[in-house]
Amino acid sequence: MAGPFDYFVILAEMRTGSNFLEANVNAFDGLICHGEAFNPSFIGHSGVTEMFGVTLVQREKDPFRLLSALVAQGGALPGFRFFHDHDPRILTHVLNDRRCAKVILTRNPLDSYVSLKIAAATGQWKLTDMRHQRTKRIRFDPAEFRDHLDRVQGFQKEILHSLQCSGQTGFYLAYDDLQDLEVLNGLARFLGVSETVDAVSDQLKKQNPAPLSDKVTNFAEMQDALAQLDRFDLSRTPNFEPRRGPSVPGYVAGAQVPLLFMPIQGGPVDAVEQWLAALDGAEQGALRRGFTQKTLRQWKRQRPGHRAFTVVTHPLERAHNTFCDRILRTGPGSFGEIRATLRKTYKLPLPTGGLEGYGPDAHRAAFLAFLQFLKGNLNGQTSIRVDPAWATQSSLMQGMAQFALPDMVVRAERLTEELAVLAAQVGLAPRGLIVGRAAHPVSLSTIYDHALEDAARDAYQRDYLSFGYGAWQPPVRPPERPAPR
Repeated sequence: MAGPFDYFVILAEMRTGSNFLEANVNAFDGLICHGEAFNPSFIGHSGVTEMFGVTLVQREKDPFRLLSALVAQGGALPGFRFFHDHDPRILTHVLNDRRCAKVILTRNPLDSYVSLKIAAATGQWKLTDMRHQRTKRIRFDPAEFRDHLDRVQGFQKEILHSLQCSGQTGFYLAYDDLQDLEVLNGLARFLGVSETVDAVSDQLKKQNPAPLSDKVTNFAEMQDALAQLDRFDLSRTPNFEPRRGPSVPGYVAGAQVPLLFMPIQGGPVDAVEQWLAALDGAEQGALRRGFTQKTLRQWKRQRPGHRAFTVVTHPLERAHNTFCDRILRTGPGSFGEIRATLRKTYKLPLPTGGLEGYGPDAHRAAFLAFLQFLKGNLNGQTSIRVDPAWATQSSLMQGMAQFALPDMVVRAERLTEELAVLAAQVGLAPRGLIVGRAAHPVSLSTIYDHALEDAARDAYQRDYLSFGYGAWQPPVRPPERPAPR
């Protein structure tokens, strides 16, 4: 009966003990690891340029040719080591292949960084006998270490996310586990091999067993630098919003003008579309809409020099726009069922009939309650969907990035000036902007206070941070001209 896997991959990084793990894996008759089979510079091990009849040039042209040849070898279950900078085409494939066993090897990033620096300084990447040991004290570089940490953690997050999404599991090993005989035999059982070994491999020796204080010349500076790292990510802004797609069908483009608008609901969408139509010399309804990813790529190919843009709005103002347009207002485009649920379940003091007698005090109370609801909604604590009308602009832009990033992020408070810059980028004269939003029953300027600002900041921490927003400022209106005499 065939085992659970056709092959395995050891997902690791340099200086994590992967050479030592390979030596232990190869001690089992039923397993064989073929080194760094997809290292861009060699095949398997340093200086080797061919494996199973596949040359380095052939592998670069088609890496799956080598993978197929490796898997086709009879006898022992084959595998290879894979680091973050190896062929990404193979990484995507093996992470999705359920017939590939994932072995994930990790090490304290500081230890691996120091070991990597020492190996680079001495030129010694393996040690088989302590008589040949070369060592050297290195200088800790805080910026270099942060880059190293970002790479290591980024790779591990990519692996974990892929396994979670596909419902797979991997066999996790830490550097210290490599000396544990029971763990190594457990790895063999995970890979479908029943045999055991009775000793850890003695082919390779630990190269730098001294404490970090003896390996680093600026140990005190290193301690200070590490103290400043937010190791537990305490400053992060939690994000429980659902992941979003790019929403390509909602994009709007000029029929002639090479501009693509990627709207964010709650902002000045109508005003921007009117501006784009005027620039295009067409009616607003003549703009290109309803794209698929295929037709949008065609539009782009036909318009060299095109520009894509989106517009972000102060979170408090955007929430107020959405509250007025979607919750207070009735009729097409409003959220009648959500309005009823907000009133009944979440006790928002929304008017039950028309807006007659609905003044600033009532509006402020209802809007404040809506902001408090948004905080729970965006944190996944309500039964109501996170609608794009009030989802964070950060998450909506992350969704856009799955297909294409906007060339320009325009600020709603500087809409006229920044759209003029955008028009100039495609060689067009600026057009005037007509703000076509319907009047709100009560303006934000009328009810604004610090309690509303604080509630918006609680709900939209990510947007305030991502886009650098401070307290909301009422729009500056041009001075009135005196009437002609």
